[in-house]
Amino acid sequence: MKLLVIGGSYFYGRVFVMEAAGGHEITVWNRGTYSMKEFGVREVRADRREQAAVCAEDFDVVIDFCAYGAEDVLTTLEHLTGKIGQYLLVSTVDVYERDPSKVKAESTPLEERSIPGEAGAYIAGKVSAERAAVKACGERGIPCTLLRPAILYGPYNYAPRESAYIGMLLQNHALPQFTDADGKFQFVYVKDAAHAILKCLGNEKAFGMAYNLCMDQVLTYESFFETLKRAAGPEDLEGLTEVPLTVEQAVSQGVPVPFPATEAETHLCDNSKAKTELGMSYTDFEEGMRRTYRAFRNVYKQ
Repeated sequence: MKLLVIGGSYFYGRVFVMEAAGGHEITVWNRGTYSMKEFGVREVRADRREQAAVCAEDFDVVIDFCAYGAEDVLTTLEHLTGKIGQYLLVSTVDVYERDPSKVKAESTPLEERSIPGEAGAYIAGKVSAERAAVKACGERGIPCTLLRPAILYGPYNYAPRESAYIGMLLQNHALPQFTDADGKFQFVYVKDAAHAILKCLGNEKAFGMAYNLCMDQVLTYESFFETLKRAAGPEDLEGLTEVPLTVEQAVSQGVPVPFPATEAETHLCDNSKAKTELGMSYTDFEEGMRRTYRAFRNVYKQ
């Protein structure tokens, strides 16, 4: 299939391109921060708000990794004047209304309230991007698919999440031990999320659908750190200090708290639709963390 990947050189997009490159004709349209030529793909360097060399071409699927608001979606679709067989928008489970007592399915209403801060702006932008995609694709007769991953983890993750703790373990020989964190959260291994896209390409069952992408296991900070230590193994754990901290103390001291730390922040989702309709399966978290740890150990131990 002929694919246009918008973004695609960072974490999720990069892993998808790596997985898809052998079986598809891929054009990556982005600002060219990181080259993807080694994977045999065509690169077009331009901002998505600009006309680019690819705009008049036909594509079987457009995969949009970096739409953060309605304007991003609408501008891109206006520029792409060729035939589009499917538009696939990478969104997030954060679009659902905030209610920690409910497990969110794809039918759960989207968040309508204004939430303060950077996180609130991100959520509002993703909600508007989804709505713009559904409306604009409907008007143009383009099948639209929405993918909503939970917390992505794995090799190449540039966000300071699991990699931040791996770095603390390897470089500082220390990990926090949060004494009052009662939040719960779900991850999705980046390679699994990439495979979800592959399962949606040209799949008529996925047209007009949204899918949550999240593993079965529900984690806490305690279970996360225990899994991380098992991934590290005895050699790297020698001399490890675990520092008891409240969440407030951690924040004040600049210690990362990247996952939901309180019950009020908990945001769990149902993954059954993607399993049933796409045949999704998920890497066990312990295995995924072993792979992730090995990848980042090579970085921190250089």
